[in-house]
Amino acid sequence: MAIHNTNINTNPKDSLRKVPELSLLSFKNGSNNDRVDFVNKTMAGLKEYGFIILKDHPITAAAMKNAYEKVAQFFSLPVETKIRFISEKAGGQRGYTGFGKEHAKTSSLPDLKEFWHVGREVPEGHKFSSFYPKNVWPDDVVPGFKAALEKIYFDLDETSGLLLDAIGMGLDLPQSYFRSMIQDGNSILRPIHYPPITKDMPVGAVRSAAHEDINLITILMGATSSGLELLDHDGTWLPVNTKEGELIVDTGDMMSVLTNDVLPSTTHRVVNPDNIATERYSMPYFVHPNPETVLRCIDQCRGNGEKYAPINSHEFLMQRLAEIGLLEGKM
Repeated sequence: MAIHNTNINTNPKDSLRKVPELSLLSFKNGSNNDRVDFVNKTMAGLKEYGFIILKDHPITAAAMKNAYEKVAQFFSLPVETKIRFISEKAGGQRGYTGFGKEHAKTSSLPDLKEFWHVGREVPEGHKFSSFYPKNVWPDDVVPGFKAALEKIYFDLDETSGLLLDAIGMGLDLPQSYFRSMIQDGNSILRPIHYPPITKDMPVGAVRSAAHEDINLITILMGATSSGLELLDHDGTWLPVNTKEGELIVDTGDMMSVLTNDVLPSTTHRVVNPDNIATERYSMPYFVHPNPETVLRCIDQCRGNGEKYAPINSHEFLMQRLAEIGLLEGKM
């Protein structure tokens, strides 16, 4: 959705600008004044940077550690073992996606990463069962993988509801506005492995090329090393650094459509490390509406007119998955 600036300074900026760190527990458990303060700072941060950092939240350190340990065990397996868990039926929406499969919408070079997808499951006969493939689990090679990732999925799902409640308050919306949209939503947990950089990798390729997220919001569970940068207003790249246990939140293209760019989808990337032997793990949770949702400009954000035509969220998702190489032949 966002337009890439073709005149970009490739050096991270050296300034005092910094993504704000906020307390989600002050919104969840605090006084009315605490909640209002969190809402105001969240809206200011998302408008200014497209990102905020949560220094506290309901997810335990033990659950985060366990999930990362299981993920690291899986990605350390031989390629011939990992490819057993590619789900062709799911079109990349579940299970394993191999190294170099995905690329940014505006890039012909592959991203230097491999990843796994966990999605929502609904019972047979549910109105969304045709949209949601069954999850794939590697518990025969990594015992406990399913339990660890399901726990994190549930915790991040609950956290996303709190964040969207706060954003809804900031937009003067009823609490049910986003709650109904994400009820049985098509949200995806994506553990990612960025392996060490090797000489056989494509020249010019990076761990994750400049892109914007597709969804409403993304909650990134503390990466194991640095590298994430956002594109600031003046065309320079601003590092997004966190402490252990913190969460990073950013707004995606679907939120841009709904808010008419009041909450913009911010371009970001993951750069290659100075030490090419360094590997990196991260675990974003992409918060999606359910497939019935129509993305339509919120009245409070209409201003001088809608910038984007209304579109069904599932149709929007399928278009974008094709653009980044995860749904071949469906452009």
